[in-house]
Amino acid sequence: MVAPLAYEEIRKAPKALLHDHLDGGLRPATVLELAADVGHQLPAQDADELSRWFEASANSGSLERYLETFAHTVAVMQTEPALHRVAAECARDLAADGVVYAEVRFAPEQHLQRGLTLEQVVEAVLAGFADGVQQAAAAGTPIRVGTLLTAMRHAARSMEIAELAVRYRDAGVVGFDIAGAEAGFPPTRHLDAFEYLQRENFHFTIHAGEAFGLPSIWQAIQWCGADRLGHGVRIVDDISVADPHRPVLGRLAAYVRDKRIPLELCPSSNVQTGAAKSIAEHPIGLLRDLRFRVTVNTDNRLMSGTSMSREMALLVEAFGYGWRELQWFTINAMKSAFIPFDERLAIIDEVIKPGYAKLAE
Repeated sequence: MVAPLAYEEIRKAPKALLHDHLDGGLRPATVLELAADVGHQLPAQDADELSRWFEASANSGSLERYLETFAHTVAVMQTEPALHRVAAECARDLAADGVVYAEVRFAPEQHLQRGLTLEQVVEAVLAGFADGVQQAAAAGTPIRVGTLLTAMRHAARSMEIAELAVRYRDAGVVGFDIAGAEAGFPPTRHLDAFEYLQRENFHFTIHAGEAFGLPSIWQAIQWCGADRLGHGVRIVDDISVADPHRPVLGRLAAYVRDKRIPLELCPSSNVQTGAAKSIAEHPIGLLRDLRFRVTVNTDNRLMSGTSMSREMALLVEAFGYGWRELQWFTINAMKSAFIPFDERLAIIDEVIKPGYAKLAE
């Protein structure tokens, strides 16, 4: 029997991350310091205690309750210095965890409470990422970070945010997203934004198939034209496993697989929000066996108390995966990234494959 991969070895593996929220990945100590600067009241006054509070609050099994925890992180990200700091720390933290490529998303419209313009918000975050990338490279942990601009699905600024994303497409913004509670806020409410993005040849993903089921996925793909599915875990509802040796795909699941539409799965987060019962029962095992375009992601590192290394370690423990499977997930993510094809290929051939080959020696 082959010994399971050690966590420290997994941490050394080159990783690609497509679904990570900037306001869901702050360091607890940073939240405390920034809250003190702006006079925001937190539910805990110690970094460890605050970290536990975020995780406990996110473990409710409800997406809506999970999203409520962001009131505290968003509240401390309302100035240019705060946004810059959080972005720089995000890049460094991901790089230290072995992430070589990351797409980090945030909603500019949520950071206007202290008078910033949308442009100032975006530029502060982009500058922070640039500094964090430079600092990571100096530390010997190079990373490339692309930014996704998110519109909130319950609001009415998606066209404005889509236009903002396109304006900054040559400055580090690589894609667009909509997020927030799914129930009652279908992606078709923002159809004009998605049609605009398609006319501009711009990439976008849509949070779909997490708290809400197959109709959300169907609308995201067939009405809105999403390049990827944010989560998409509920596609398993269209797969019959009456005979576990011969799963039967429904028409939507077959279409998603046939078209190689990437699934931005976030195992720990999916368990927290009730989209999966446990890591061991997470549909990622079935979806991987059926060769869907599966990727592994963190979603919100603070709320889930997680990292890419931890997510991979959990899958190794639950499904017995080795380097071959972890490399497969990683290459899937790079194939699905929103940067140009030749740049994706370079990272796969020059960083990811050599990195895993060395670990497998």
